[in-house]
Amino acid sequence: MAIEYLGLSNINGPLVVLEGLQDAFYDEIVEFVVDGKEKKMGRIVELNDDKAVIQVFEGTDNMSLRNTHTRLSGRPMEVAVSEDMLGRTFNGIGQPIDGMGNLVAADRRDVNGLPLNPVRREYPRNYIRTGISAIDGLTTLIRGQKLPIFSGNGIPHDLLAAQIVRQASLGDDSDEEFAIVFAAMGVKHDVADFFRKAFEESGVSDHVCMFLNLANDPVVERLITPKVALTVAEYLAFECGKHILVILTDMTSFAEAMREVSSSRGEIPSRKGYPGYLYSELATIYERAGIVQGVNGSVTQLPILTMPNDDITHPIPDLTGYITEGQVVLDRNLFAQGIYPPISVLPSLSRLMKDGIGEGFTREDHQGLANQLFSSYAKVGEARNLASVIGEDELSPIDKLYLKFGTEFEKRYVGQGTGENRSMEETLDLGWELLRILPKEELDRIDTKIIEKYYAEKEV
Repeated sequence: MAIEYLGLSNINGPLVVLEGLQDAFYDEIVEFVVDGKEKKMGRIVELNDDKAVIQVFEGTDNMSLRNTHTRLSGRPMEVAVSEDMLGRTFNGIGQPIDGMGNLVAADRRDVNGLPLNPVRREYPRNYIRTGISAIDGLTTLIRGQKLPIFSGNGIPHDLLAAQIVRQASLGDDSDEEFAIVFAAMGVKHDVADFFRKAFEESGVSDHVCMFLNLANDPVVERLITPKVALTVAEYLAFECGKHILVILTDMTSFAEAMREVSSSRGEIPSRKGYPGYLYSELATIYERAGIVQGVNGSVTQLPILTMPNDDITHPIPDLTGYITEGQVVLDRNLFAQGIYPPISVLPSLSRLMKDGIGEGFTREDHQGLANQLFSSYAKVGEARNLASVIGEDELSPIDKLYLKFGTEFEKRYVGQGTGENRSMEETLDLGWELLRILPKEELDRIDTKIIEKYYAEKEV
């Protein structure tokens, strides 16, 4: 028989304190009834003898020390899961908000996920095509990888996220099942509407499960949203055998929510005011990507975060870089030049790319071509620096060719339309077309046989 507790001991922001508890446990879900009618949920985040600190998901509005009845549920935070969640929209804690009625659950899963034996992990191989050349060609996304996108305020990462959702696939010749779990945290109403309309109008909604935590939703809900999304992704991948791409935007909102709740709890802050456990919290989210031995599905993560003041050394991108396998960096200068997507090629990398491309995956020339494009574009920076000192007219003929290559590369390879979905073949062919601006002797990162097969002297 469940015990119901009358009243509260203390209320502080999104946290309440309750004393006299029996048999409570950490992370347990708590049910509140306010004024005998309004129902709310919370979870225990701290226990000290018979006293518990509880996070209230819906916020503590209308709650007072005397008008609240509390009941322990005896279970951790769970979310209903089903294959029917594809094509549906939910709030940050997994409740339907699309007006299509309640979900008929196939199962309920703990949002913290199940421990995964590292020995059962398989090394990520094969790629996910996004249709964006700067990602597919140079920082290829591999199934089971976690590859964050580092952006800044005002840079169109929302536009890029929507484009990836519309275009992402397992490649033109794959017959395996593919779906997307999309979670937005702390977004404004107009951004949420943009995502909804973008997915509906492009006809991809039927294989997208969307979770929306709006800017005016309770801050505590924001801490649960990525865990709920990943729990659904794990079910669809490891139980239903699908390859799942999880897009989380914006992880900075998640970290800010953590800082706010940590401050309310009176914890000692660490770097920039964030709690000392920021690293471990981010790791518990990012590490829920991968491939499990003997299971057909996979979970791939593409978290998006905005760097405060475009500072890549800020704790959020800094710690994210330690945990994940590379990054795609968006550049404000390219954005100011009207280039979309404004992907800064040189600081971007995919550490698992080499094992999921090449012959048998994409094309035999992919790795060498990517290396050469990186190398040639690095020399563009040197030529531009020299031109700023001595003037473009005084440059050598080869430096002038590098300037031309740089301009064409940014405009045609990095830049592409918001609705332009390039195949891997088109991306690789475009890379060769741009390299033909340079003399064959400058191509020192590609095998001679590959050059002879794909490089042909022609005007660009």
